[in-house]
Amino acid sequence: MEELKTELKEKIIEALNLEDMSVEDINDTDMLFEEGLGLDSIDALELIIILDKDYGIKLTDSKDGKKIFQSIETMAQYITEHRTK
Repeated sequence: MEELKTELKEKIIEALNLEDMSVEDINDTDMLFEEGLGLDSIDALELIIILDKDYGIKLTDSKDGKKIFQSIETMAQYITEHRTK
């Protein structure tokens, strides 16, 4: 799962143009929204696109997104359990 976490960090940095950040700057348990990385609702849409395009996961309920996108750790766990790609 460590490889998946690193992959997610790289994809997030690239998709959200976080040019001043590196994989090492993001801890697995850092909150992605609010006081953590400070992502917003537009960024959440990008994360949904990553899940769909790269892992074959379609989110239909926003409540699921709030749980899944808490941290890199929660995203990796969800992807491991639900990926189709």
